Amino acid sequence: MGPAASQIAIKQLGTNGGGFFNVNSAHPYENATPFANFLEMLAILLIPAALCYTFGKMVKDTRQGWAIFAAMMLILVAAVFWMYSLEGSGNPKLIALGVDQQATSINPGGNMEGKEVRFGIPNSAVWATVTTAASNGSVNSMHDSYTPLGGMIRLSCSILGKLFLAGLDQAFTEC
Repeated sequence: MGPAASQIAIKQLGTNGGGFFNVNSAHPYENATPFANFLEMLAILLIPAALCYTFGKMVKDTRQGWAIFAAMMLILVAAVFWMYSLEGSGNPKLIALGVDQQATSINPGGNMEGKEVRFGIPNSAVWATVTTAASNGSVNSMHDSYTPLGGMIRLSCSILGKLFLAGLDQAFTEC
């Protein structure tokens, strides 16, 4: 259905974002399964992570490259877990209004507004953190519908993006 397959690699390996369909990576033709979701997130992180090692080789001390990689991954993993805990617990303002956000057999719980049901909160939270940290621009959930603190994490990742992941990618492409 259209030239979607040829455009996905360009979208994920570059900092292009967007997509052939209006719903970006939430569309089943662009991101069919949670495994495809994982592979696309891996593609987003692939080049920036590899550039840490490249930096180590350039300065002839690979330990420096691994130290930079470890620091960046520590920040990213902390942001992912914080984002997931915030989105999984739901919006406290909605709880005060009587909205049931508890997980049941028919309700995944938490803040599912704007999230693709196939991916749920875990994959949406990871994607939102990874894509903003890498300054990629692609989405698999509506970023405006995250909780206020979840939005703060995405904004922080965008601001800190020049310190990790996206900063290396852009620095090496400008050289």
